[in-house]
Amino acid sequence: MLISRLSNRQAWTMQILLTIALGLVLLLIVPALISDFRQNVLGKLFTFAIIAIGLDLLWGYGGMLSLGQGVFFGLGAYSMAMYMKLIASEGRLPDFMVWSGLHEMPWFWEPFQHAWFAIPLALIGPGVLAFALGYMVFRSRVKGVYFAIITQALALIMSTLFIGQQPYTGGTNGITNFTELFGRRLLADETQHLLYSVTVVAMLVCYLIAVGITRSRFGRLLVALRDDEDRVRFTGYNVAAVKATIFAIACAMAGLAGALFVPQVGIISPANMAIVPSIEMVIWVAVGGRGTLWGAMVGAVAVGLARNWLSESFPDFWLFFLGGLFIGSVVLFPTGIAGTLRDAALLVKRRLGSLGRPVEAPSGAAAVASQQVASQGE
Repeated sequence: MLISRLSNRQAWTMQILLTIALGLVLLLIVPALISDFRQNVLGKLFTFAIIAIGLDLLWGYGGMLSLGQGVFFGLGAYSMAMYMKLIASEGRLPDFMVWSGLHEMPWFWEPFQHAWFAIPLALIGPGVLAFALGYMVFRSRVKGVYFAIITQALALIMSTLFIGQQPYTGGTNGITNFTELFGRRLLADETQHLLYSVTVVAMLVCYLIAVGITRSRFGRLLVALRDDEDRVRFTGYNVAAVKATIFAIACAMAGLAGALFVPQVGIISPANMAIVPSIEMVIWVAVGGRGTLWGAMVGAVAVGLARNWLSESFPDFWLFFLGGLFIGSVVLFPTGIAGTLRDAALLVKRRLGSLGRPVEAPSGAAAVASQQVASQGE
C-alpha cells in the first residue's frame, strides 16, 4: 500500500531496496537456520518460483493461459543436463547411449561439451521456440482456451517424443548420474550452497525484470490486451508480436529455472515436461494470486512446501490432501494468497479510518430535518 502512494521513481527504488533486503535474508539468515537438506529443497522451490514469475506475466498480466510451461522448463533442464553428462562421461559415450546400442556421439550432442553453448541455449532455446510458436498462433488470432489447449498438446507431444528417443535423451529414465559442475564436485556442500545462492539471485533478478516490465509502457499494453484485445489491435499495435514477446520471456524464465533445477536435484526426465507438471505450475500462480508477481512466488514456494510436508507425513494419501488444498484455496480464496492479504489490509484500513474520523454535526437541510424529528418526538 505504501509503494502505491509513491511516485514511479520512488516506488521503483523502494521495490529494489525491498528485493535486496529479501535477498540478504535468504542468503545470510535462512541458511543458518535450516539444514543442508532443507536448503536444497528450498533452492529447488525457488526454481519453481522463477517459473511462476514468468507464468504470472503471461497469464496474470497478459491473459494468456499456458498449460505447457513444463516443456520449456524441460528444454532448459535438458540443455544443462547434456553438458553435465558429457563432463561426467569424461570424453566417453554416455552410459545410456551405450546401453541403447550407439557407437558414436550424435552430432547434435557435440556442442554441449562447452558451457558457453549449453547454458545460454537453456534460456535462448526456449525463448526462440516460444516466440516462433507464439507468433504463428497469435497471428491466426488464436486465444483463450484454444491457446491453452495448444500448449497442453505441446506438452504431450514433447514428453512423448523425449520418451521415444531413448538413445538420445535417456528415454523414461531421463539423464542423471552427474558428478561435477565447473570443476566442483556436485554433491559437495559448498557446491550446493553456491547453487542455492545463484538460484536466489536469479529468482530476485527475474522478479525485478518482471516488475520493470509491468511498470513500463509494454506492461500497460499487456494489461490492455488482456482486457480488450480488439481495441488494442484497432489502434495499430502488432498484437501477435506483443503476445509472442511476453510468451518468449516467460518461457526463457522457465528454461533458466530448468537449468538451475538439474544440478540441485540431479536428474531430469520427460515426466517433468508432461501435462501434469505444467498444470501444477498454473496452480502455483492461482494459489499465490494472479497479477501480483510476488504472490506467484509465494504460491510456488507454499505449494511446494505443502507437497513436501504432506508426502512425508501421509505417504499413502498425500495426493488426496494436496488436491483438497488446491480446491479449497481456489473456492475459498479465489484471489489467491496475495489477493486475500490485500483485501484484508484494505478492510483493516477502512475500519481504522472510520474509527478515527470525527462525527460532524449535521448542517443545512440535514440539520432542519433532524430538528423536525426531534420536535415530533417531544
